[in-house]
Amino acid sequence: MPQFAYRARRRTGEVVEGVVEGPDRTAVLAQLERLGLFPVAVDATKAPASAQGRSEEAPSVLRRLWPSSWQEWRRRPRKPKLQELATFTQQLANLLQAGMPLTVALHSMTHLESRGIPAEVARQLRQEVMEGRSLSDAMAKQPAIFSDLYVNMVRAGEQSGALVEVLRRMAEHFERFAQVQARFSSALVYPAFVALVGVAIITFFMTYMLPKFLTMFEGMQVELPWMTRALVGLSHFFSGYWWLIVLVLVTVWIVFKRFQATEEGRRRIDQWKLNAPVFGRVVRLHLFATFARTLSTLLENGVPVLTALKITEQVIPNRLIKEAIARAREDVTDGKSLAQPLARSRLFPQLMVDLVRIGEETGDVPGALRNLADTYENELTLALRVMTNMIEPVMIIVMAVGVGFLLLSVLSAMFAITSNIAR
Repeated sequence: MPQFAYRARRRTGEVVEGVVEGPDRTAVLAQLERLGLFPVAVDATKAPASAQGRSEEAPSVLRRLWPSSWQEWRRRPRKPKLQELATFTQQLANLLQAGMPLTVALHSMTHLESRGIPAEVARQLRQEVMEGRSLSDAMAKQPAIFSDLYVNMVRAGEQSGALVEVLRRMAEHFERFAQVQARFSSALVYPAFVALVGVAIITFFMTYMLPKFLTMFEGMQVELPWMTRALVGLSHFFSGYWWLIVLVLVTVWIVFKRFQATEEGRRRIDQWKLNAPVFGRVVRLHLFATFARTLSTLLENGVPVLTALKITEQVIPNRLIKEAIARAREDVTDGKSLAQPLARSRLFPQLMVDLVRIGEETGDVPGALRNLADTYENELTLALRVMTNMIEPVMIIVMAVGVGFLLLSVLSAMFAITSNIAR
């Protein structure tokens, strides 16, 4: 009977190694789970070369080649939302906390309702783990679902023997970011709705109502007011040269996207976002909260500081902040503290620099970053509220001026006609 060398962890986190006999790897994994061990690696010490083994290898090759087909591409999972990832992570943590072995917990995950993450994902993870791979390595094979942040935190949890605690922290991390995204979305819903309604009213009036008034005005020898003449000219321009307007808008959009695709264009756009009035403060608070929350979560779960900075750099969407984090990572590699390069970049606020320096002096950088994240998230909530309160009246005023101009133009023409008839 074949022999398998294994490396596993006890529930206490202790690593044990040994050799067991079994008909195949699946049976050995089941045997280890019955002993209360969490397999980390299982390798055959004697590789049986049989016709059956060779015949089973061919389908695996076909399965690796098949995903390149168009049908399989359509079935690839989409990137889940943060709340969906938080739910999946919390469910897995609950199952492991209840004492389930990892493979059994992943099998149960295929039957649980995890919106946004297909059951096939948990099924593939279970298969990889049963073949002797760690959970983090299995997740690394599905980058569309699990980011580098997720994989590295799971790997740190496996190495420290605190996988359940790490999963719970990650679930909380994703839920916090989902709440921030929800605040952004809700802050823009009302202004977008007002703008959409205003554009719809103006379009309906210019394309349907105004032509009816024009036919009535054309039969009367009355000099129309300048507002009405301007509106008529505008209506003729839109109706006769609408294709030119569409062409100009499409051209502007293409030029903007090409400019945004360049390195210099992306830097200038990101610079404008940071310095824009009102909106820039919201962007800065969001970036600083993301930086502090992500880095603190990684460091709290045992991820090395250089790896944590690299992952945080990938999470930040702003090019200028990315470059500042990259320079900070190089300085930390040279043995410098984290606070010094952050201060030298002149992009991070003094409060962050001071608290990170205090955290380095007290040996609690993750705690300092966590406090910073809480502070910036609270300030972000207030800044979003202020921005919304400023945008709403501005949008209402703009729409009211546009609609009022249309109505006043028509009413002034009707008054002119009425006055001419009365004479």
